[in-house]
Amino acid sequence: MDKLRSIYRGCRAGDKGFSLIELLVVLAVLGALAAVVILDVGGFIGKGRCEAYCTEKHNVQTAVVAYMAVNKVSDGSTLSWSDLPDYFVGPAKFDWTGISPDSDGKIGDASEPPSDCDCVE
Repeated sequence: MDKLRSIYRGCRAGDKGFSLIELLVVLAVLGALAAVVILDVGGFIGKGRCEAYCTEKHNVQTAVVAYMAVNKVSDGSTLSWSDLPDYFVGPAKFDWTGISPDSDGKIGDASEPPSDCDCVE
C-alpha cells in the first residue's frame, strides 16, 4: 500500500496525459507501418490471382484431354465448354466459354486473363 501511495504522490496534478507532440509521433509511426504493410499485401493479392488463373487453366486443359481420351475424339476443335462439366470439378472463377482447343486439345486463354501471368499466351 505504501508503494502505491508513493507512485500516486509522484504524479503531479498537471500531468494528465500525453502531449500533442507525443501523439503526433505515435500517429506518424503507425501511418508509416500501415503504408509498408498495405504495399506488401497488395503484391500478394495480385500474385494469388495469377496463380489461381494458371491453376484453373491447367485444370481446364486436363478436362479437355480427359474428354478427348474418354470419347475418342481426335480433333479438339469440336469441343465446347458445355461438353466439359463431367470432367471439370468445381466452379470456374474465369470465363472459359470461348475456349477453342486445337487438334491436340491445347486450349487458349480465358476471356479476361490477368495480364502479368507467366501462363498467359
